[in-house]
Amino acid sequence: MRLIEIDGLTLPKKRSEEFVKVNFEELFSYDFKNTKTYEFNIDGLEVQKDNKTYQNSLFEITKKIDENQMVLTINSNIEKPICIVHKINEDETFFTNSLKIEVKENVKASVIEVFTNTSNNSAYCVNRVIQVDENANFEYARIQDINDKNYLVFNVDINQEQDSKCKLTNFDFGTGIIINNFINILNKKNCDYELNGLVKSTASSNTANVIRTTHNNESSISNINYKHSLKDFSRAVFKVISIVNDKALFTKAFQNTDTILLSNDAAIFAQPHLEILIDELEASHGATTGTLNKEQLLYLQSRGISKELSYEMLLKAFEEKIYDNIEDTLIKEFVDSYKREDYV
Repeated sequence: MRLIEIDGLTLPKKRSEEFVKVNFEELFSYDFKNTKTYEFNIDGLEVQKDNKTYQNSLFEITKKIDENQMVLTINSNIEKPICIVHKINEDETFFTNSLKIEVKENVKASVIEVFTNTSNNSAYCVNRVIQVDENANFEYARIQDINDKNYLVFNVDINQEQDSKCKLTNFDFGTGIIINNFINILNKKNCDYELNGLVKSTASSNTANVIRTTHNNESSISNINYKHSLKDFSRAVFKVISIVNDKALFTKAFQNTDTILLSNDAAIFAQPHLEILIDELEASHGATTGTLNKEQLLYLQSRGISKELSYEMLLKAFEEKIYDNIEDTLIKEFVDSYKREDYV
């Protein structure tokens, strides 16, 4: 099965403005031997047909292969995060999976998902719809640890009601080809949306984050913050746009990405972008790229700390700000203690 040969499936074009610099060619043309729906091992989930029309065609890949969507409904406060671990262990297989997470009114909840694999030449195309009702507070964390010769397409569509809060934190540790696609259209007042990410890449990994946020109503906040540490021949794309329309008075829209290149062959394409149609708002965007500070490295070594440990200390300090943004202490403990070997 090749994605480019599926009848009726419109695939995104690399030349389009939204997906410029994203490498689709290898994934779309690869001939997978099998196609499967990845099943959840969670009792009691409702199954429904996904009839939603999404903002870009990456979501349609999963829908075209399997229109069924699992629904996880959270009706009351939960003290511990719901943890879902996915492991791909079949070669030459294209997996799909769709999940809608509903967080009901006034509920506080959190979810962790881990994506890892022991497969070769397989792919995982994932759709996530997150519905956060009025005055609800939802925190979500995802760890991606897909190895080379594998693919992950991770699509997230977020819907927030008035006075809701949604915080997402993503950790990309894998060495495969990863495409993350986040969409949030803020149609209601007083929504708080935060998206944080750490891309820690080595070898020849290729990671792209494509992010679109639209403000359509008053007094909402969007805060997008990513850090990249890139080593060896790794590549990253950070393509983000925040649109503030004319009715979205008193919006706050922030974007930032910082990158450390740890080798001469690593590279990033970073393009934060604001499209603002009003004056009554706060907004900023920025992108920095550099290397570890040589003076700081020399200072630490002059205090008797080895070069290798000095290197690790500075890198950890750079990455730690993403970890520190996690509010749920149990999520933070989970991420801090994560080891790939525990899940493969």
